[in-house]
Amino acid sequence: MFDKLDFILEKYEELSMKVSDPDVIANQTVWQKHIKEMGEMEPIVNKYREYKKAKEGVAEAKEMLEMGDEELRELAKMELSELEDQIPEMENELKILLLPKDPNDEKNVILEVRAGTGGDEAALFGGDLLRMYLRYAERRGWKAEIMDINDTGIGGVKEAEVLIKGKGAYSRLKYESGTQRVPATESSGRIHTSAATIAVLPEVDDVEVEINPNDVRVDVYRSSGNGGQCVNTTDSAVRLTHMPSGLVVTCQDEKSQIKNKEKAFKVLRARLYDLKLQEQNDEISAERRSQVGSGDRSERIRTYNFPQGRVTDHRIGMTLYKLDSFLDGDIDEIIDGMITSEQAEKMKNL
Repeated sequence: MFDKLDFILEKYEELSMKVSDPDVIANQTVWQKHIKEMGEMEPIVNKYREYKKAKEGVAEAKEMLEMGDEELRELAKMELSELEDQIPEMENELKILLLPKDPNDEKNVILEVRAGTGGDEAALFGGDLLRMYLRYAERRGWKAEIMDINDTGIGGVKEAEVLIKGKGAYSRLKYESGTQRVPATESSGRIHTSAATIAVLPEVDDVEVEINPNDVRVDVYRSSGNGGQCVNTTDSAVRLTHMPSGLVVTCQDEKSQIKNKEKAFKVLRARLYDLKLQEQNDEISAERRSQVGSGDRSERIRTYNFPQGRVTDHRIGMTLYKLDSFLDGDIDEIIDGMITSEQAEKMKNL
């Protein structure tokens, strides 16, 4: 572990010198690449420097214990005890920082909500979830943009696609993929069990997923639903059909056909990339799959119990009795639990 940390520290210091070089600064592409690399290394470098300083402190405190001054020896004992408690914690933090990172973690996401079984009640639940994720994005200081929505007009949502932009958006929201449900309960007036499926896709660029224009059929049509001037009176809505995969994407959020087409291609690229990831995951043997949850859309991840104000995440067995604040976007406790559980699983496999 320490050889790897020394290598990272050396590389970081080398890059620090490069980004100050006028020749490198003149080449903005190279400069930005180095800055990005440094940004990825920085948490490890800072923690390792802190660790090295603590180890030096231990050595100094042990030297002071050999001195004749009683007062100095007492101070050294206290410092030594404090530092020796901190060092194992720092070592554990360094191990976590060195765990393999998901290459998509820093990306923006396209979050899809699909109401499942339960008719109108499922659509109302879909609306609750959509609002929850919009509030979560707001709390984190991320920008959320609804790209397409099929609503019921009474607060229900049958389908919705949202682009969420922000640092580390995928690293947190990726744990939300799966089926979420509300059981039928007399006290809340729910007749059916309602369910909704969430898909979280990393936003990808043209380089990562190349789409042959000849493989895509583009249809334009008049937008439906609530809209102001121009929205329902021009052929601004766009439907893309990707012939090889059979994927269909629609977008009617903007007044401009060009903007809708651009957004629809963003969603199509994300879905094609997701298909590729799913194929790769299917090839991984069962023993190597994470026990925390694979992000499989069919996996039932969470249940919301309204009469008892309770939400339960089945993957990590966590139950919270704060449903109102949870639906208002206060979902970090479960996401943090998922991250901790995944890190523990990876540590076991080291």
